[in-house]
Amino acid sequence: MAKAGDRQDTAGGSGEEAGVAQEAAEAADGTAAADGQDRPIKQRKNGLYPMVSDELAASMKSGWADTERRGLEPIAQAPYAAARRAALSARFPGERIVVPAGNLRTRSNDTEYPFRASTEYVHLTGDQTQDAVLVLEPREAGGHDATAYLLPRSDRENGEFWLDGQGELWVGRRNSPAEGEQLLGLPCKDVRTVADVLREATGPVRVVRGHDGGIEAALTDKTTGERDGELKVFLSELRLVKDEFEIGELQQACDSTARGFEDVVRVLDRAQATSERYIEGTFFLRARVEGNDVGYGSICASGPHATTLHWVRNDGPVRAGELLLLDAGVETRSLYTADVTRTLPVDGRFSPLQKKIYDAVYDAQQAGIDAVKPGAAYRDFHEAAQRVLAERLVEWGLLEGPAERVLELALQRRWTLHGTGHMLGIDVHDCAQARTEAYVDCTLEPGMVLTVEPGLYFQADDLTVPEEYRGIGVRIEDDILVTESGNRNLSAGLPRRSDEVEEWMAGLTA
Repeated sequence: MAKAGDRQDTAGGSGEEAGVAQEAAEAADGTAAADGQDRPIKQRKNGLYPMVSDELAASMKSGWADTERRGLEPIAQAPYAAARRAALSARFPGERIVVPAGNLRTRSNDTEYPFRASTEYVHLTGDQTQDAVLVLEPREAGGHDATAYLLPRSDRENGEFWLDGQGELWVGRRNSPAEGEQLLGLPCKDVRTVADVLREATGPVRVVRGHDGGIEAALTDKTTGERDGELKVFLSELRLVKDEFEIGELQQACDSTARGFEDVVRVLDRAQATSERYIEGTFFLRARVEGNDVGYGSICASGPHATTLHWVRNDGPVRAGELLLLDAGVETRSLYTADVTRTLPVDGRFSPLQKKIYDAVYDAQQAGIDAVKPGAAYRDFHEAAQRVLAERLVEWGLLEGPAERVLELALQRRWTLHGTGHMLGIDVHDCAQARTEAYVDCTLEPGMVLTVEPGLYFQADDLTVPEEYRGIGVRIEDDILVTESGNRNLSAGLPRRSDEVEEWMAGLTA
């Protein structure tokens, strides 16, 4: 099976193996070594090929129906991706722009991680195929010509389609360039030619780095870290304000996520008989049925594990009388993800102390949500939520007031730990490369989508709080769209108030 580095032969690198087509041709000719076992080309590094007779090779070349698809409708995001490419073109006139999708990454030996195309490539094309590259060629008259270079269908003439571990009969059919053009709404060419195109190109070039080493090697001495960094920043900031398609996808992700949370509540008895992994698996089933995957590693943190912010081991016990902090999101098939957290009483009822802490976090979250509106500073929702939590910590005698002193010294951070939210989109922590002035110091605009997720976490070994507080962690998180008149909670399908949570859970388990 092809490894991450194997693309280098198509992108101008010095990969240790020959190209896929050459390997397949050698095998089809019967010239490659074999041990008589029925092993595919994916075992190439061990020198193992199937024995291929001339008759079998000839047979496999013929007798196949024409499956080329014609008259395909463009994918839904095609016009939106075109608008994003136009904005990119306007930002870097006269410069060649190269955006790779990335390659497979080895998980272990001859198995790979599931492929996920780079965020920048998907955002600009809507395509999700491996090894692809988007190139914007500058025109003399201004603007750019965009071309998606795609890996074409595996070759039937040289046997690649059945002999190679990434061939069609092993991993499934790829689209032809002609099919890609219909779906994506832009010219598509064979990616095996792109390295030569880039090496022969003149003039300034910018490339999104970190996804395809072969492409970067082909552009050696043509790019600079500074120019490439500016491109990365711009593409990150291009996602700050979501378009209509993106908002629809995020709403779909939140709706599916709500159903996933309902699934979890219905099986809490089985989770108690097993572990947090039952919760993780239950939510994952919903994500795979209705979407592409989970948008990030699900946090299924029961009991004191809820005080660990990114508890993704999910191997602990689930006990009645304790709280379950579930932080999970469905990723849609277009790769937009929800990011939602609810803290649920495992047995369906909050204890008085659990309810007190939960209600404080709810009030803080509501203050944060109320602060999300066009024209507000991005930091406002964080400060509003932190103020409520600081006031409660003073009220409970855990901190010496007044609240202004606590906030000035950030003393509440011992138990609040993290910021109150982040931008959300095609990445769970979207727009992460944006400049500070464009993100955390920005003014909110309609179309921005962000999380509001305050929390209180009392560690099991924290001797500064009463014993009954220790091991309790609460976070409530929702995905908030900035609208023209205020905001809309995309994840409002899940209850937030403690009494509503109890009623909702009772209805699901009745």
